[in-house]
Amino acid sequence: MAMKQEKVTFWQPELIKISIKGSFRRLDPRLLWRNPVMFVVEIVSVVTTLISLGNLIYGGPFWLNIHISLWLWFTVLFANFAEALAEGRGKAQAETLRQAQSEAYAKRVKPDGQTETIPALSLRKEDIVMVEDNDPIPSDGEIIEGVALVDESAVTGESAPVIREAKGDRTGVTGGTRVLSGRIKIRITVNPGETFLDHMISMVESAKRQKTPNEQALEILLVGLTVLFVVVVGTLSPFANYSHVQITVPVLVALLVCLIPTTIGGLLPAIGISGMDRLIKHNVIALSGRAVEASGDVNVVLLDKTGTITLGNRMATDFIPAQGIKNEELYEAALLASLADETPEGRSIVALAKHRLDRRGRDIKTSPEAKFIPFTPELRMSGISWNGKEIRKGATDAVAKFVQERGGVMPESLNIAADKVAREGGTPLIVVDSARALGVIHLKDILKEGIKERLHQLRLMGIRSIMITGDNPLTAAAIAAEAGIDDFVAQARPEEKLNLIRKYQAEGNLVAMIGDGTNDAPALAQADVAVAMNAGTQASREAANMVDLDSNPTKLLDIVGIGKQILMTRGALTTFSVANDVAKYFAIIPAIFVGSFPVLGILNIMRLATPQSAILSAIIFNAIIIPLLIPLSLKGIQYRATTAMALLWRNLLIYGIGGLILPFVGIKLIDLMIVFLRLA
Repeated sequence: MAMKQEKVTFWQPELIKISIKGSFRRLDPRLLWRNPVMFVVEIVSVVTTLISLGNLIYGGPFWLNIHISLWLWFTVLFANFAEALAEGRGKAQAETLRQAQSEAYAKRVKPDGQTETIPALSLRKEDIVMVEDNDPIPSDGEIIEGVALVDESAVTGESAPVIREAKGDRTGVTGGTRVLSGRIKIRITVNPGETFLDHMISMVESAKRQKTPNEQALEILLVGLTVLFVVVVGTLSPFANYSHVQITVPVLVALLVCLIPTTIGGLLPAIGISGMDRLIKHNVIALSGRAVEASGDVNVVLLDKTGTITLGNRMATDFIPAQGIKNEELYEAALLASLADETPEGRSIVALAKHRLDRRGRDIKTSPEAKFIPFTPELRMSGISWNGKEIRKGATDAVAKFVQERGGVMPESLNIAADKVAREGGTPLIVVDSARALGVIHLKDILKEGIKERLHQLRLMGIRSIMITGDNPLTAAAIAAEAGIDDFVAQARPEEKLNLIRKYQAEGNLVAMIGDGTNDAPALAQADVAVAMNAGTQASREAANMVDLDSNPTKLLDIVGIGKQILMTRGALTTFSVANDVAKYFAIIPAIFVGSFPVLGILNIMRLATPQSAILSAIIFNAIIIPLLIPLSLKGIQYRATTAMALLWRNLLIYGIGGLILPFVGIKLIDLMIVFLRLA
């Protein structure tokens, strides 16, 4: 879901106006040095401008030089505009939330238990605040006491309120959301400037944004190419003098600017910022630039079955009694074992048992001496101890061990019934009373709509999907086959996730996973792309390098797609930038030397009118191609779920060959226009 705020498009008049102002503000060398290629262009623009002014006073080719200077300045301004436009849109999306946060107040709990009202921005980590009905949540934190219904629409855009409570895996709250009903105490977990909202803003502010490793590597390559061409053009003047060819400094500068990778150099910051912006639109906060990069290179994805592959609300559909056990006894035992089970599965068992026993609408009461046994990942069963009975329901192997420890034996017929349920894709829960096996509960899993197609897309991209589930192997195998999962790990304990991630990483894979509980924290800390649900525990959020504000388990698939789109956009535009330099070479080199070496006229394959028009045409095309590519750099190239080799050939065909052909056409058209307007 998108953030609940006014939709900000790239071409709103107010945003354009702000971006134009930002373009001129970024001419400050203290800001522009962060983009080395454009910094070099600005330096040579100053040089050619001074030479042009000298021509005006002392004589010389003023009009040619001033045109070159103007288009060099436009090159820098267009690059600045692309960055300012991307940054302005991202900042606008968070501005309303930041303003609301700055105006909020908090009820801080003092050591004596009394509360004091202070500005939300005065809160510090480990402060305790009280939040009641209709109060805004002043900052990011973790609920330590109470339960509340929270409206998170300001952050997630989801209108339905959610329950947040202490002592569970749904303790996390976000500043800017609001408590609709309830009373909770929150321990603040961040200092001012460290909230998710602050991370959101810093992701799209060029001065604060953390560049990704590939982005840094590409920038180093661009700097290297720039230095190389500076040396080449610098040595060209002595060779020209030796050959009795007069080359002015502005012409050399025009050659330099056309040869260095100005197109990708001008668009690279915008590509990075808009990539982060796409994550924000999906309500994902990246806490690490490396994580953004890795999400595009992931080749193994660990997915929890419940909530990601299946709907998560397994429903009880049938009771299968063991041989010699009456139906009513099984219904009664299943009902008692599930009375304290507040999960959707537990409630469905209670509902089905009451229906079969014809007790609909009646309250079921137990003795005060009854002891409920909650489900844990270690026990993998739950139930009740009451009046000398030990009624349990749970996974087949866990319950079988429970029965054996009490001197009983699991009937073979019950194992066969459980296997049949599992082979059909259901989940069998065995019900026992101490050493007596009573029967099987059939829980049915339902696949999420479209999950099979999305997993198929992952496979096309060469990404392997691994399903993690606590179910028995037969059930896991049936669901994996139905969903199209590549592999699965059944009866998995929390520590097995960590070992599995290490195993795949040792084989050279990049691994992504999503989690929300404290027991997920070790695996999240190990994963290359670790997405924590915002509603999860503080431990899981601290271990992760991305946070999903929607707390949606399927978001991991979206993140992988966004990461690949960022890499594809950067690669495609880099290919285009390098390819279109070839045409500029064919325009300027003949223009410089054809007077002394007529044989070089054969290189003038575009048949440009004059040397002056050739130079101007190349420098104008070099400038205007940047704003023409701004929409593509901000939106990103179309993402297709296919193999890496297919994507490579597609990009080479469209952006490589296209980058070769388009400049020839563009420079020729500009040359015709220059001749028509008699500018050269």
